[in-house]
Amino acid sequence: MADAALTDTVLPGEDLRPETSRLHQTRFVVFPLTALALLLVANQVFLLRIGGFQMPSTGLYYALIGIFFAILFLTFPMRKADETRVPLHDWIFAALALGGGGYFASIAGDIINRGWDYSAPILPTLLALALFLLVLEGLRRTGGTVLFCICLAFAVFPIFADHMPGLLWGSQYTPRETLSAHVMGSGAIVGVPVQVVSELVIGYLLFGAALTVTGGGRFFMDFASALMGRARGGPAKVSIISSGLFGSLSGSVVSNVISTGAFTIPTMKRCGYPASYAGAVEACASTGGSIMPPVMGAAGFIMASFLNVPYATVVSAAILPAVLFYAALLMQVDAYAARNGLSGMDEADLPRLGPTLREGWPHLAGVLSLVGLILFFHMERSAPFFAAGFMLAIAILRAPRAAWSVIRETLVETGRSGAYLYGILAGIGLIVGSLSITGVGSSVSRELVFAAGDNLYLLLVFGALTSFVLGMGMTASACYIFLAIILGPALTSQGLDTVASHLFILYWGMLSYITPPVALAAVVAAGIAGSGGLQTGLRAMRLGSVLFILPFAFVLNPALILRGDLPQVIQAVCTAGLAIWYISAAFEGWLHFAGRLPMWLRGLAMVAGLALLIPEGHSDIAGLALAALVMALARLTVRRTPGPA
Repeated sequence: MADAALTDTVLPGEDLRPETSRLHQTRFVVFPLTALALLLVANQVFLLRIGGFQMPSTGLYYALIGIFFAILFLTFPMRKADETRVPLHDWIFAALALGGGGYFASIAGDIINRGWDYSAPILPTLLALALFLLVLEGLRRTGGTVLFCICLAFAVFPIFADHMPGLLWGSQYTPRETLSAHVMGSGAIVGVPVQVVSELVIGYLLFGAALTVTGGGRFFMDFASALMGRARGGPAKVSIISSGLFGSLSGSVVSNVISTGAFTIPTMKRCGYPASYAGAVEACASTGGSIMPPVMGAAGFIMASFLNVPYATVVSAAILPAVLFYAALLMQVDAYAARNGLSGMDEADLPRLGPTLREGWPHLAGVLSLVGLILFFHMERSAPFFAAGFMLAIAILRAPRAAWSVIRETLVETGRSGAYLYGILAGIGLIVGSLSITGVGSSVSRELVFAAGDNLYLLLVFGALTSFVLGMGMTASACYIFLAIILGPALTSQGLDTVASHLFILYWGMLSYITPPVALAAVVAAGIAGSGGLQTGLRAMRLGSVLFILPFAFVLNPALILRGDLPQVIQAVCTAGLAIWYISAAFEGWLHFAGRLPMWLRGLAMVAGLALLIPEGHSDIAGLALAALVMALARLTVRRTPGPA
């Protein structure tokens, strides 16, 4: 089992020939660096005081930046020509990053006590410049040119802030003061994004790597196939469930598409789904993984930090909207299969549930223990270490000869995942720092409220469009961090629930993954499916349409995020479930318990579904009445129509 599971560890973007990949060439360095990083984090999380040593928090952040940026320069190429080799300059960059992080970790106390975040001596300033440039280059390699340009513009913004017009006007800083604030201040490179990754997310990266290396991806695929493979349109349902389960733990949309889509998309095509539809299903299912607890990627932890609430609060709020989204996907693919007469997978191709659970129970137990420790014991920081340790221990006991391979691959994958996150979030810290020190973040928030004229609905539309546009050039975490500063206060100032407002921002930032012209998840899925990127993106946008509607529903009705009295929550759950049923029927032209819908009834079904989502009693009554009418008319129409429904 362990040897087979190791085939799951190929990372997106890596050369499939392991002997030529940069990660393979440098794993002898990546492995000990990651082990050192995990040791530092464990020493902090569990208060081990190894050798009587306890690093101050700021020192830990600098040390981890140095370690993971060193890994970044060894594993992410500067240019395409360097994808299969590690040139000398990358070794130099790695050494500089490691040395720079170590230096600032050693003087963390002086930075705070002597006010070097405002004005520092010449040596720390020169080294700060070197680290600043390394952070920008690391951002370019991991986040791409667009995000690099955005962060660079904000990084130098304080130098020109007092010359900017209108709401962009802010306090001006000299270049040296700006550099000190960015590198040695507590709100930029070592600001909230890096703090959250260092204190919380590292453990979940280890958990995700352990899950992958020990065969978790294959288990979830087999588990979903055993549960849903026989149903009509079974491969599409397997795609949704497996991508949702695995994506909720990995939090990476594109890698989820690549890892699960390689199996699910061809299977859907063989079952009868068009190539573009198969790609769209996988794109939507993988995108939803980043909003599905328990992990939700880094954004969920950053949200908890911004709101100063336990991570369990974010998890409990996010669970129902995510379940509704996946329920809508399942209803749509089932309706499509029913309308087009598609069957399930061949019995011979299906794994059996009993043997699947006997073989993969450690993965299920690991996930359940993680959820239990988070929700019931509030062990957000330590839970992933225990869950990962449990899965690794079982894997080693089952295959003792593969112990070294399992541990090595787990740490190497953790290292590269950490390098990717630090590369992006340290760069995003430059935006956070500039908005903070210039005061522009709060002024933009005030101007948004003023522009909306205290019209809540107009403000929500402004926020949705802003989130969507920024999501085109940023990762979900980066988009959320930026908008949490400038848009979050504007929404909460209108009396909206704080958690709902921040989830609203996260959801709309995610939509760019399945919406043209960017639609990154859809484009990757289209490459696997052999369909057009635009066509797959349009299909994904329609399949994932509930993601456009749900944020407005739960921000106006917090009962949908389980915030309210029990009767309100029950009513909200029931009406929302009925709403997505009818909206799905409208999109696919098939209503369960009735049959095929003509176009005019599809329109009525859509109106009924939307009415049920509006958080108001009269609209619920009208929606229920219209839904009953649609069902009656649909059943009557089917009886009068000759031939199969």
